[in-house]
Parts: sequence; C-alpha cells; structure tokens
Amino acid sequence: MKRELGYGIEALRNRSALKLALWSIPEILPTAVYGVAVARATDSFLAGHAWQGIAWLGGLVATACLGAAGAHQVYGRLGELVEPLRDDLVRRVVGAALRTGDPAAVARLNRQVEIVRDTFAGLVLVVRGFAVTLVGVLAGLLSLAPAIAGFVIPPFLLGFLASLAVLGLAADRVRASLQADEDLATTAGMTFSGVRDITATGTEEFAEHLTGRPIKAQAAAERALARVAALRTVCFAIGGWAPLLILLAAGPWLVGRGVSTGTLLGGLTYVLVGLQPALNTVMGALGDSGLRYVVTLSRILSVQAVPDRSLRTKTPPESSIRTHGLTFAYGPAAEPVIDGLDLTVAEGEHLAVVGPSGIGKSTLAGLICGMLEPSHGQVLIGGVPASDVSPRTRALIPQEAYVFSATVMENLNYLLPDASPSEVQQAIDAVGSGALVDRLGGLQAQVKPHDLSAGERQLIALTRAYLSPAPLIVLDEATCFLDPDAERRAEEAFATRGGTLIVIAHRISSARRARKILVMDGNRATLGTHTSLLSSSPLYQELQGHWQPTESRQIQPAS
Repeated sequence: MKRELGYGIEALRNRSALKLALWSIPEILPTAVYGVAVARATDSFLAGHAWQGIAWLGGLVATACLGAAGAHQVYGRLGELVEPLRDDLVRRVVGAALRTGDPAAVARLNRQVEIVRDTFAGLVLVVRGFAVTLVGVLAGLLSLAPAIAGFVIPPFLLGFLASLAVLGLAADRVRASLQADEDLATTAGMTFSGVRDITATGTEEFAEHLTGRPIKAQAAAERALARVAALRTVCFAIGGWAPLLILLAAGPWLVGRGVSTGTLLGGLTYVLVGLQPALNTVMGALGDSGLRYVVTLSRILSVQAVPDRSLRTKTPPESSIRTHGLTFAYGPAAEPVIDGLDLTVAEGEHLAVVGPSGIGKSTLAGLICGMLEPSHGQVLIGGVPASDVSPRTRALIPQEAYVFSATVMENLNYLLPDASPSEVQQAIDAVGSGALVDRLGGLQAQVKPHDLSAGERQLIALTRAYLSPAPLIVLDEATCFLDPDAERRAEEAFATRGGTLIVIAHRISSARRARKILVMDGNRATLGTHTSLLSSSPLYQELQGHWQPTESRQIQPAS
C-alpha cells in the first residue's frame, strides 16, 4: 500500500495541487459560519430582533457565495491534476503489454486505468472536502459552545475509526473482484478466438462450462463487496446518527445549564449539514473508491514492474519449425483439434496448410506463433520452444487485417519504425500495394480504416509484415479478399523475401505455389507435395475439386 500511496502523493506534487489547496480555503469560512449564523439568527428571532436575525442569514448567504467561487476553481484545477496521471498509467500499461504479452492488458487498459483515474479524482475531492468540513465544523462548534462539541465529536470519531477498521476486510474483497474480472476477460478472449474450432469439434458445452466458472466467481466477489458495504452502513450509523441522537437526548440538560435554543439548533445544524454528509462521503470514498484505487493501482504497477519479457525470451539463430507430438484441445474433456503432430519445416521453406473450414488451421498458426500453449508436445522455432521465442521473430497476419488511424507510413513501418524510405518503397513494390498508397494520397496521408475495403486492409497489413524484421511469416488466409493476381504477387513476394513462410491456403493456387503442403483432416495431418497428395490424400483431392479448376490449370506445381 505504501507504493500506491506514494504514487498518489507524487502526483500531488505539482502547481495544480497547490492551487487546488489554496482555492479550498474560501470554503472553510461558510462551513464554520453556518452553525453560528443559524444559532444567532434563531436567538435574534426569538428575542424579537427580526432585522438582526435577517442580517445573520444574509451574512451566511454571502459566505456561501464566497465558498461557491472557490469550489468553481477547484474543479478546474482537478482536471489539470488528474489527466497527467491517467496518461502516465496508459503508458505504463501499454509498455508492459508490449513487453510481456499479458492477455489481461485489455482489462487493465479499458477498465482499470479508468478506475484509478476516476477514484483518484474522487479521493482528492472527498479528502479535500472532508478536511474543509472538519476544520470548519470544529472551529464553529468551539466558538458556539464547547460543551456541544464534547457530545458530538467522540461518537463521530468512533464511527470514522470503525470504518477504517473495515478497510482490511474490504481490500481482500476488492482484490478478489479485480482478479475475477481479469480471469473472465482472459477466458472469454480465449473462447472467442477459438469459436470456429469449438463449433467444428462440437465442444460448446465445455466452452460454456469454461466461461461459466469465472462468471460465477465474479458474481460471488461482487456479493462479498455488497456485504462489506453493509458493514460500512453500521459504521455510518455510529458516526453520523449517534451524535445527533445524543445531542437531542442531552438537549434538556444543556438548556438547563444556559445553552440557548438557538445554540442547540446551531449544533444540530453542524451535525446534519456538516459532519453527517462529510462522514458519509469520506466513508464511501475510502471504503469503496479508496480500496479500488489502491488495489487496482497495485495490479497496474506490479505488472508494469515485471522485467521486460524480451530480456527473457530468446532470438533463435534461424526460423525452422519443428513440432514433436503436438496436441491441442480446448479443455481437458474436449477432443483434440490437433493430435500428436510431428512436423518439420526447414529454414527458408514455404509451407501451405489446407483443410476444411474449422479443422484447426488457425489453431496451428496460433501454436506456432506462441499465442496458444500446447496441451501436449512442443513447438520449436529454431530449436527454441515457441513460448520462449521473442515475438519480434514472428509476424502473423490474420484474415481480418488490422489497420489503425494514422498515416500510411505509420501503418507500414509499425513493426520497423526506423525503416528507411527506400526500404518502405521496396516493400510496397514487392507486395503490390503501390496503387493503393497512391489512391490514399501517399505515405503521409491519413488512413481511415472504415473507408478501406477488406482487401485494401490486407494489402497494408501484408506490406507491414513484409517490411518487418521477422524471419518467420504466417499468413492465416491473409489474402482471401484479394483477387488471384494480387494474391499471387503478394505470396511470391514473401516466398522470395527470405525466411520461413507458412500460408493457410484459401485457393488451390496458394497450395500449388508452396514446396510442401500440410493437409489437416480431423485431428490427423498429411504432409507432401501437390503431386504426391493427389495420389495419397482423398481429402486433398476433394478440396481441389471445390477450388476453381481454371485457376489450377494456370499454376504449375513448384519443383
């Protein structure tokens, strides 16, 4: 907790925090005055001095206007204080995600950063308001009647301290809630990415069970948080309502000892208008927002502090691929999508993977690229386990290519930021995206992803992958929206680029351009050339019959 509090204190060490504190001072005056003003106005009215009572109320209104002016300035300074903190957290989360490949980074960026930003802003406001109210009320009560302060302050502090004692229990509940949120995000992401394989293998019930457990865990964590909220209600009853009841019960005794009716009413006003709302707000902030701030920030800073994964991963000397007994299933009770696959792809080789839709081709691509962990067996890239290989050695282009809002150049050199203009132009010419770049307005033109067709997005992603330093390229139906000629040019460019190329084939032409073809049939696989598979693989013969025969006649088998 010291680290998280220290991070917040560090964020407060700037000119905006000082300005916020200075503009809080005008609010102390109306807080200190309103109880006294009510007391004096009430006594004046009861004594028949109406104008004197009105003057006291007028003074109260004037001080309230002064406090409102200060509050208006406070919110402006708050934005200057909070937004830099959010920007710093976003940089930390994105940097950690790029280094570690953490699948829970999406939950951290989409939800947890916003939790820290919002709760930090709320805590600043609440603590500031609580301090202003407490100082003002104490000053007012002591100037009004010290005896009333003796009845009000002890139960108020008792309730406040009791709420602090509940924070330890509440912290555990918040941590459980955040962990359940991340577990659910990770499980749902894994399930959605394998929906085609789940449908193909009939494992919908297992997928439902797999996602159901984190959903139930998250629901249980939220119910536990609700029980902690009930305990805070008890603490508020002690600190917020007990002073009021005690003061009412002691009223006759106080009046008998010279305390006026107006003074007693002023004390009640301080409790109802000042202490009770302030205690309710600060308890809610510390017991809910405060814990969320500490626990959530702890998770962000802990992940950010993990050593750079690139320092622990290895860059293989070459990009050959070998699998030994590779088996993968979406859960322990599910049928394997890939079962005992032994495969060798030499450095610089071009392999096409074919098979019916949903048979597991994308699953194999995910295993090769280290996005999935094998159930059994292993994948070796250059003799190094795929999970230990640096992500920079592989580039995977899926069917739905990713293009972001930025310049054409920023989209193309994303994987090689220091690429020279000549290198970028060479990649454009090789892949065949020159006409698209010209249509968009050149390398410095802004890209609007929603204005591009699926094929145009694929061309940009293919050029980006070609330009990358990755020696292993995996194209998972990455040319399916291109016409046959554009697809041929792109695949031939990658085949002559150097390094190893894996193509999840969409057309027979893609398969025939490869030196080796892997036919996936259920959880079995057959490796061969186009000619050998025509005689040995009935599935390959059937697949070729579904592809365009005219296209087949135009493509000569690779030697």
